[in-house]
Amino acid sequence: MSDLQRYINKRKRHDADFAEEFEAGYANFKVGFLLRQAREKVGMTQDEIARKLKTKKSAISRIENHAEDIRLSTIQKYAKALGKNIRVEIVG
Repeated sequence: MSDLQRYINKRKRHDADFAEEFEAGYANFKVGFLLRQAREKVGMTQDEIARKLKTKKSAISRIENHAEDIRLSTIQKYAKALGKNIRVEIVG
C-alpha cells in the first residue's frame, strides 16, 4: 500500500466528513474518466464529440474533468454520440 493510500485510509477512519467528501469526489472523477475512456476507445476527439452534441470543446472537457452534478440525460446524450448505451446500477 502506498503512503498516499495509507494517509487516505487514516483520514477516512478519523474524519467522517473527509470520508464522505472523498467518496463523492471519487465517484464524480470516475464518471468523467469513464466518459473520456469511452470517447478515446472509439477514436473520437473532444472536438468531434462536441460537434455531435452541438456544444463546445470546453464543455466536453468540463464534463470529462469535473463531472460533479452531471445530469443523467447529458451522460445518455454523450454515450449515444459515441454509439454507446449506459447502464445504471444500484449496488450495496
